[in-house]
Amino acid sequence: MHIVILDAKTLGKDLDISILEQFGKLTVYETTTDNELHERIEIADIIITNKVVISANVMAQVPKLKLICIAATGMNNVDLKAAAFQGIEVKNVAGYSTKSVVQHTFAMALYLLEKLSYYDKTVKDGTWGESNLFTDVSHPFYEIAGKTWGIIGFGAIGQEVAKVATAFGAEVVYHSTSGENLHHAYPHKSLEFLLKDSDIISIHAPLNDRTYALINENNLSFLKEEAILLNLGRGGIINETDLAFELDRRKIYAGLDVLEIEPLSLNNRLNEVKHKERLLITPHIAWTSIEARKKLLKGIVENIQTFLEK
Repeated sequence: MHIVILDAKTLGKDLDISILEQFGKLTVYETTTDNELHERIEIADIIITNKVVISANVMAQVPKLKLICIAATGMNNVDLKAAAFQGIEVKNVAGYSTKSVVQHTFAMALYLLEKLSYYDKTVKDGTWGESNLFTDVSHPFYEIAGKTWGIIGFGAIGQEVAKVATAFGAEVVYHSTSGENLHHAYPHKSLEFLLKDSDIISIHAPLNDRTYALINENNLSFLKEEAILLNLGRGGIINETDLAFELDRRKIYAGLDVLEIEPLSLNNRLNEVKHKERLLITPHIAWTSIEARKKLLKGIVENIQTFLEK
Protein backbone atom coordinates (compact mmCIF):
# COMPACT_ATOMS: atom_id res chain seq x y z
CA MET A 1 0.00 0.00 0.00
CA HIS A 2 1.16 3.51 -0.82
CA ILE A 3 -0.31 6.14 1.52
CA VAL A 4 -0.04 9.85 0.74
CA ILE A 5 -0.81 12.65 3.18
CA LEU A 6 -1.56 15.81 1.20
CA ASP A 7 -1.66 18.54 3.86
CA ALA A 8 0.10 17.29 6.99
CA LYS A 9 0.79 20.86 8.12
CA THR A 10 -2.86 21.24 9.12
CA LEU A 11 -2.48 18.34 11.56
CA GLY A 12 0.42 19.94 13.44
CA LYS A 13 4.00 18.83 14.00
CA ASP A 14 3.27 17.53 17.49
CA LEU A 15 1.34 14.57 16.05
CA ASP A 16 3.29 11.35 15.42
CA ILE A 17 2.01 10.29 12.02
CA SER A 18 4.65 7.57 11.69
CA ILE A 19 2.01 5.19 13.08
CA LEU A 20 0.61 5.11 9.54
CA GLU A 21 3.77 3.37 8.28
CA GLN A 22 2.39 0.08 9.57
CA PHE A 23 0.11 0.01 6.53
CA GLY A 24 2.78 0.51 3.87
CA LYS A 25 4.92 3.21 2.27
CA LEU A 26 4.06 6.64 3.66
CA THR A 27 4.66 9.85 1.72
CA VAL A 28 4.01 13.12 3.52
CA TYR A 29 3.48 16.57 2.01
CA GLU A 30 3.08 19.62 4.23
CA THR A 31 0.74 21.30 1.73
CA THR A 32 -0.50 20.51 -1.77
CA THR A 33 -1.70 22.87 -4.48
CA ASP A 34 -4.11 21.98 -7.28
CA ASN A 35 -1.21 21.91 -9.74
CA GLU A 36 0.74 19.44 -7.58
CA LEU A 37 -2.16 17.16 -6.75
CA HIS A 38 -2.26 14.72 -9.68
CA GLU A 39 1.45 13.95 -9.64
CA ARG A 40 1.40 13.33 -5.92
CA ILE A 41 -1.51 10.87 -5.86
CA GLU A 42 -1.20 9.00 -9.17
CA ILE A 43 0.56 6.06 -7.47
CA ALA A 44 -1.39 6.25 -4.18
CA ASP A 45 -3.68 3.50 -2.91
CA ILE A 46 -4.80 5.65 0.01
CA ILE A 47 -4.77 9.42 0.36
CA ILE A 48 -5.31 11.47 3.50
CA THR A 49 -6.63 15.00 3.10
CA ASN A 50 -7.86 17.64 5.46
CA LYS A 51 -8.76 20.51 3.15
CA VAL A 52 -7.29 19.57 -0.24
CA VAL A 53 -10.21 19.23 -2.68
CA ILE A 54 -10.56 15.86 -4.44
CA SER A 55 -12.81 16.42 -7.45
CA ALA A 56 -14.39 14.00 -9.91
CA ASN A 57 -11.79 14.99 -12.51
CA VAL A 58 -8.94 14.22 -10.12
CA MET A 59 -10.33 10.79 -9.21
CA ALA A 60 -10.86 9.90 -12.86
CA GLN A 61 -7.12 10.23 -13.44
CA VAL A 62 -5.93 7.98 -10.59
CA PRO A 63 -7.27 4.46 -11.21
CA LYS A 64 -5.10 2.96 -8.44
CA LEU A 65 -6.79 4.99 -5.70
CA LYS A 66 -8.88 2.85 -3.34
CA LEU A 67 -9.51 4.94 -0.20
CA ILE A 68 -9.77 8.63 0.67
CA CYS A 69 -9.41 9.38 4.37
CA ILE A 70 -10.69 12.82 5.30
CA ALA A 71 -8.86 14.20 8.33
CA ALA A 72 -12.01 16.00 9.47
CA THR A 73 -15.71 15.46 10.04
CA GLY A 74 -16.94 17.53 7.09
CA MET A 75 -16.79 15.80 3.70
CA ASN A 76 -17.49 18.73 1.39
CA ASN A 77 -13.96 18.69 -0.09
CA VAL A 78 -14.54 15.32 -1.79
CA ASP A 79 -16.99 14.63 -4.65
CA LEU A 80 -18.76 11.72 -2.95
CA LYS A 81 -20.91 10.79 -5.95
CA ALA A 82 -17.85 10.54 -8.19
CA ALA A 83 -16.02 8.48 -5.57
CA ALA A 84 -18.92 6.03 -5.32
CA PHE A 85 -19.13 5.77 -9.11
CA GLN A 86 -15.44 4.89 -9.32
CA GLY A 87 -15.55 2.48 -6.38
CA ILE A 88 -13.38 4.66 -4.15
CA GLU A 89 -14.26 4.45 -0.48
CA VAL A 90 -14.38 7.72 1.49
CA LYS A 91 -14.02 7.80 5.28
CA ASN A 92 -14.22 10.76 7.66
CA VAL A 93 -13.75 10.97 11.43
CA ALA A 94 -16.80 12.07 13.40
CA GLY A 95 -16.97 13.46 16.92
CA TYR A 96 -13.25 13.84 17.58
CA SER A 97 -13.36 17.62 18.11
CA THR A 98 -16.61 18.11 20.03
CA LYS A 99 -15.01 18.87 23.41
CA SER A 100 -12.40 21.12 21.82
CA VAL A 101 -14.98 23.19 19.92
CA VAL A 102 -17.22 23.50 22.97
CA GLN A 103 -14.29 24.70 25.08
CA HIS A 104 -13.27 27.25 22.46
CA THR A 105 -16.86 28.48 22.25
CA PHE A 106 -16.79 29.43 25.92
CA ALA A 107 -13.25 30.81 25.69
CA MET A 108 -14.44 33.23 23.00
CA ALA A 109 -17.65 34.07 24.83
CA LEU A 110 -15.87 34.83 28.10
CA TYR A 111 -13.14 36.86 26.40
CA LEU A 112 -15.76 39.16 24.90
CA LEU A 113 -18.18 39.07 27.80
CA GLU A 114 -15.58 40.02 30.41
CA LYS A 115 -13.84 42.67 28.22
CA LEU A 116 -10.55 40.82 28.67
CA SER A 117 -8.90 42.62 25.75
CA TYR A 118 -9.28 45.94 27.59
CA TYR A 119 -8.31 44.65 31.03
CA ASP A 120 -5.21 42.84 29.78
CA LYS A 121 -4.09 46.01 27.99
CA THR A 122 -4.77 48.36 30.88
CA VAL A 123 -2.60 46.28 33.22
CA LYS A 124 0.28 45.79 30.79
CA ASP A 125 0.46 49.40 29.56
CA GLY A 126 0.62 50.75 33.12
CA THR A 127 -2.79 52.42 33.16
CA TRP A 128 -3.95 50.40 36.14
CA GLY A 129 -0.73 51.07 38.03
CA GLU A 130 -1.18 54.80 37.60
CA SER A 131 -4.80 54.78 38.76
CA ASN A 132 -4.12 54.28 42.51
CA LEU A 133 -7.23 52.05 42.59
CA PHE A 134 -7.15 48.41 43.62
CA THR A 135 -9.71 47.52 40.96
CA ASP A 136 -10.90 48.85 37.61
CA VAL A 137 -14.63 48.83 36.94
CA SER A 138 -14.56 51.16 33.95
CA HIS A 139 -15.67 48.43 31.56
CA PRO A 140 -18.47 46.54 33.33
CA PHE A 141 -19.08 42.93 32.39
CA TYR A 142 -21.97 40.55 32.90
CA GLU A 143 -22.46 37.01 34.12
CA ILE A 144 -23.66 34.19 31.88
CA ALA A 145 -26.05 33.18 34.67
CA GLY A 146 -29.53 34.49 34.02
CA LYS A 147 -28.85 35.29 30.37
CA THR A 148 -30.42 33.64 27.34
CA TRP A 149 -28.00 31.60 25.22
CA GLY A 150 -29.27 30.91 21.71
CA ILE A 151 -27.76 28.07 19.70
CA ILE A 152 -28.06 27.86 15.91
CA GLY A 153 -27.46 24.28 14.80
CA PHE A 154 -28.24 21.64 17.39
CA GLY A 155 -26.10 18.67 16.47
CA ALA A 156 -23.60 17.03 18.84
CA ILE A 157 -21.61 20.22 19.41
CA GLY A 158 -24.65 22.45 19.84
CA GLN A 159 -26.11 20.04 22.37
CA GLU A 160 -22.89 19.97 24.39
CA VAL A 161 -22.75 23.78 24.36
CA ALA A 162 -26.30 23.76 25.71
CA LYS A 163 -25.26 21.56 28.65
CA VAL A 164 -22.35 23.80 29.59
CA ALA A 165 -24.37 27.00 29.17
CA THR A 166 -27.03 25.49 31.43
CA ALA A 167 -24.34 24.69 34.01
CA PHE A 168 -23.36 28.37 33.94
CA GLY A 169 -26.97 29.22 34.74
CA ALA A 170 -28.11 30.37 31.31
CA GLU A 171 -31.49 29.72 29.75
CA VAL A 172 -30.89 27.87 26.48
CA VAL A 173 -32.99 28.10 23.32
CA TYR A 174 -32.07 26.73 19.91
CA HIS A 175 -32.89 26.92 16.22
CA SER A 176 -32.60 23.93 13.92
CA THR A 177 -31.39 25.04 10.50
CA SER A 178 -32.70 21.81 8.93
CA GLY A 179 -36.11 22.20 10.54
CA GLU A 180 -35.97 18.54 11.54
CA ASN A 181 -33.94 18.42 14.77
CA LEU A 182 -36.81 19.42 17.04
CA HIS A 183 -37.10 16.82 19.80
CA HIS A 184 -35.00 18.11 22.68
CA ALA A 185 -35.56 19.29 26.24
CA TYR A 186 -34.63 22.85 25.25
CA PRO A 187 -37.20 25.07 23.50
CA HIS A 188 -36.92 25.39 19.73
CA LYS A 189 -37.44 28.92 18.42
CA SER A 190 -37.64 30.65 15.06
CA LEU A 191 -34.43 32.31 13.92
CA GLU A 192 -35.97 35.75 14.35
CA PHE A 193 -37.10 35.04 17.91
CA LEU A 194 -33.71 33.58 18.85
CA LEU A 195 -31.79 36.58 17.49
CA LYS A 196 -34.08 39.06 19.24
CA ASP A 197 -34.24 37.27 22.58
CA SER A 198 -30.70 35.95 23.12
CA ASP A 199 -27.86 37.66 24.95
CA ILE A 200 -25.28 35.23 23.57
CA ILE A 201 -25.69 33.39 20.26
CA SER A 202 -23.40 30.63 19.07
CA ILE A 203 -23.51 29.03 15.63
CA HIS A 204 -22.66 25.33 15.25
CA ALA A 205 -24.39 24.57 11.94
CA PRO A 206 -23.03 23.12 8.68
CA LEU A 207 -22.69 25.26 5.57
CA ASN A 208 -25.29 24.45 2.93
CA ASP A 209 -27.94 26.13 0.80
CA ARG A 210 -30.09 26.78 3.86
CA THR A 211 -27.35 28.31 5.98
CA TYR A 212 -25.26 30.34 3.53
CA ALA A 213 -25.50 34.02 4.60
CA LEU A 214 -28.13 32.98 7.14
CA ILE A 215 -27.05 35.93 9.29
CA ASN A 216 -27.06 39.12 7.21
CA GLU A 217 -28.12 42.76 7.06
CA ASN A 218 -31.80 41.76 7.19
CA ASN A 219 -31.58 40.15 10.61
CA LEU A 220 -28.41 41.45 12.30
CA SER A 221 -30.49 44.42 13.43
CA PHE A 222 -32.54 41.99 15.55
CA LEU A 223 -29.62 41.52 17.95
CA LYS A 224 -29.86 43.14 21.36
CA GLU A 225 -27.48 45.91 22.32
CA GLU A 226 -24.33 44.27 23.75
CA ALA A 227 -25.32 40.85 22.40
CA ILE A 228 -22.47 38.46 21.59
CA LEU A 229 -22.56 36.56 18.29
CA LEU A 230 -20.19 33.60 17.86
CA ASN A 231 -19.57 31.52 14.73
CA LEU A 232 -17.88 28.17 15.30
CA GLY A 233 -19.80 26.43 12.52
CA ARG A 234 -18.64 27.32 9.03
CA GLY A 235 -17.50 30.48 7.33
CA GLY A 236 -20.17 31.84 5.03
CA ILE A 237 -23.02 31.41 7.51
CA ILE A 238 -22.53 35.04 8.52
CA ASN A 239 -22.25 37.69 5.82
CA GLU A 240 -19.01 39.24 7.04
CA THR A 241 -19.44 42.58 5.29
CA ASP A 242 -22.88 43.01 6.84
CA LEU A 243 -21.48 42.04 10.24
CA ALA A 244 -18.68 44.60 9.95
CA PHE A 245 -21.15 47.39 9.24
CA GLU A 246 -23.32 46.31 12.17
CA LEU A 247 -20.32 46.26 14.51
CA ASP A 248 -19.57 49.84 13.46
CA ARG A 249 -23.18 50.91 13.76
CA ARG A 250 -23.85 49.89 17.35
CA LYS A 251 -22.50 48.12 20.41
CA ILE A 252 -22.56 44.41 19.72
CA TYR A 253 -19.76 41.85 19.90
CA ALA A 254 -18.67 39.05 17.59
CA GLY A 255 -16.32 36.09 17.87
CA LEU A 256 -15.42 34.23 14.69
CA ASP A 257 -13.34 31.08 14.45
CA VAL A 258 -14.34 30.49 10.82
CA LEU A 259 -14.44 32.80 7.81
CA GLU A 260 -15.79 32.46 4.29
CA ILE A 261 -12.28 32.84 2.86
CA GLU A 262 -9.44 31.53 5.00
CA PRO A 263 -7.00 32.85 5.97
CA LEU A 264 -8.46 36.34 6.45
CA SER A 265 -8.02 38.28 3.20
CA LEU A 266 -6.70 41.85 3.20
CA ASN A 267 -9.86 43.18 1.55
CA ASN A 268 -12.21 41.64 4.12
CA ARG A 269 -14.34 44.44 5.57
CA LEU A 270 -13.76 43.01 9.06
CA ASN A 271 -10.24 44.44 8.93
CA GLU A 272 -11.75 47.92 9.00
CA VAL A 273 -14.00 47.54 12.03
CA LYS A 274 -13.57 50.67 14.17
CA HIS A 275 -14.02 49.10 17.59
CA LYS A 276 -11.63 46.19 17.27
CA GLU A 277 -12.12 45.26 20.92
CA ARG A 278 -15.64 44.15 20.01
CA LEU A 279 -14.40 41.63 17.45
CA LEU A 280 -12.42 38.48 18.18
CA ILE A 281 -11.16 36.34 15.29
CA THR A 282 -9.23 33.12 15.81
CA PRO A 283 -7.62 31.22 12.90
CA HIS A 284 -9.97 28.21 12.62
CA ILE A 285 -8.51 26.57 15.73
CA ALA A 286 -11.58 25.47 17.69
CA TRP A 287 -11.11 21.86 16.53
CA THR A 288 -7.35 21.72 17.15
CA SER A 289 -6.73 20.86 20.80
CA ILE A 290 -3.93 18.32 21.14
CA GLU A 291 -6.44 15.79 22.47
CA ALA A 292 -8.76 16.33 19.50
CA ARG A 293 -5.98 15.89 16.95
CA LYS A 294 -4.83 12.70 18.65
CA LYS A 295 -8.39 11.37 18.42
CA LEU A 296 -8.44 12.39 14.77
CA LEU A 297 -5.27 10.44 13.97
CA LYS A 298 -6.59 7.44 15.89
CA GLY A 299 -9.79 7.62 13.83
CA ILE A 300 -7.82 7.71 10.57
CA VAL A 301 -5.82 4.66 11.65
CA GLU A 302 -9.02 2.79 12.54
CA ASN A 303 -10.60 3.73 9.19
CA ILE A 304 -7.61 2.32 7.29
CA GLN A 305 -7.60 -0.84 9.40
CA THR A 306 -11.31 -1.39 8.79
CA PHE A 307 -10.83 -0.86 5.06
CA LEU A 308 -7.91 -3.29 4.81
CA GLU A 309 -9.71 -5.99 6.80
CA LYS A 310 -12.56 -6.20 4.28
